[in-house]
This record gives sequence, C-alpha cells and structure tokens, in this order.
Amino acid sequence: MKGLGRWWRSRHLERERARFSDRDWERAWRRLPLLAGLEPLAVERLKELALLFLRAKTLEPVQGLRVTAEMELTLALQACLPVLELGLDWYRGWYAVILYPDEFVPEHEVMGEDGVVWTEREARSGEAWEQGPVILSWADVDAGRRRDGYNVVIHEMAHKLDLRDGVANGCPPPHAGMSASEWKRAFSRAYADLCRRVDAGEETEMDPYAAESPAEFFAVASEAFFEIPARLAEVYPDVSRQLAHFYRQDPLARLRDGSVSRVCHKRIVEETRKLDVDHEPLRDADQDLKARQR
Repeated sequence: MKGLGRWWRSRHLERERARFSDRDWERAWRRLPLLAGLEPLAVERLKELALLFLRAKTLEPVQGLRVTAEMELTLALQACLPVLELGLDWYRGWYAVILYPDEFVPEHEVMGEDGVVWTEREARSGEAWEQGPVILSWADVDAGRRRDGYNVVIHEMAHKLDLRDGVANGCPPPHAGMSASEWKRAFSRAYADLCRRVDAGEETEMDPYAAESPAEFFAVASEAFFEIPARLAEVYPDVSRQLAHFYRQDPLARLRDGSVSRVCHKRIVEETRKLDVDHEPLRDADQDLKARQR
C-alpha cells in the first residue's frame, strides 16, 4: 500500500510540475526574501509541498482577478513554509483558497453581551473559516516580498494550525517532547506584556493587532518568527524558542546569509526538477472551531 501511495504521489507531482516552467519558479522565488538561507534539501521539500498544496487546494479568484503561474507559486511557497518540517497533513480538512484582488468586506452577524445582534462589515486582508476556505487579498499576499513582519498567508495558515485541536486559543497541538505548560507560560507572559504596551500607547516590535486575542498573538508571532526572527527573539525570546520547537525550524539562523538559498535554488533548477522527498503525516485530526480573521 505504501508503494501505491508513492506512485500516486509521484503522478500528482508530475501533473502539477508540468504546469510550471523554470522561469515561473525563479520569478516566484525571487519575490520571497523570507525563503533565504534554505538548504538544498529544504528547497526541494518546499517546492514539492507547494506543488502538492496546489493539487489539494483549489485557488478561486474573484472580482476579475487573473491568477498567473507565478502568483500560484508565490502563494503556495508562503503557505507551505510553516509546514516545511511538519507535513501537508496539518492542512487537511479544507480545500480552497479564495483570492480577492485587494481587501474585501465580508458580512458577519455579531452578538453583543447584551444579546443584541448586528451585522459587522469591516475590510479584511485575510480570513480562515471553520472547515472552509482561506480567504486572502492578493495585494496583501504580494506584500510577502518585503520582510517586514507582515505576512497574511503565514498569519492565516497559523490560524489553521492553531485550530487543529478544535480550539483557536493560540495553543496548537504540541509535538511529543514539547511542554504545554512552558508554551502557555511563554505566550501568556508575552501576550500580557504586549497588551500592556498597546494600552499604554507604546510602539511595539510586533504588530499591535496581536493584542486582539491569544489566537491573534500566535498568528502574528508566527509572522514575525518567519519574517523578522531577530526582532522576535530579542523582545520575546521564550516565544521564539517555543515557535522553533513547534515549527521545527530556525529562521534566525538561516536568514543570516540569504545568498545561500539563492545559489542552491539556482543549482537545483538547473540540475533537476524531481521532487521525491516523502513527508510522513503527523496527525489525522481535523477539527476547526470557528473563523479566525485578520
């Protein structure tokens, strides 16, 4: 059965790979400085995950947005970076990415503490729905070309990871060997500190949107972990360490020399287009609780 699974996997990869040229890969890669420093095998695995992501998820452009091959790869590479060492199984249970040209204005019914219900309309750059699609603004996806701590794709994917155990609380399912108490201690202290600073009107190293809730703090911290890891490690070192344990990655180390991945990527494109690295599923659980929105 395992051999049959590999055969199907190989067939899927061949079909997806045929849709993209070397130029598509090169142009998409150049748009994403947060991929700097990846070693050759990691580059291959990320590219394979991106292809499998595009095979598993339907991209649905709306409002006249035209999606090019380069745009597909730009989105998929960002989406798969958080699960590079976890596997695509962590994104099971939802099947579509809806792409708007720019910010969108969804309507949500909200009930206040007094029981009064009203319709909320607020511009969004991204949303992640319960067992449903991830909704993104392409203008904000494209902003991933700047390593400034803002990455809507990673933000919404972090919400999906957070919801794997059915609760959106900033505590995704821990791996074996991780301490849930240490995670909660690190994140609760950092969240309390950020909320205090935001309430005091202080400038913060992280996006102040993280003070909205523990779930938003985790998502924003994930953005910082992959985009501006040095800044996160300086202000909240315990959070940075916990995220390194969870994502099983060290962006702080690899981003010290971004030239490494550019050289490796160019060599890989020239030498081979085969991406045959297997990823063992870590979890079969698939429970989303409610929409998380940016």
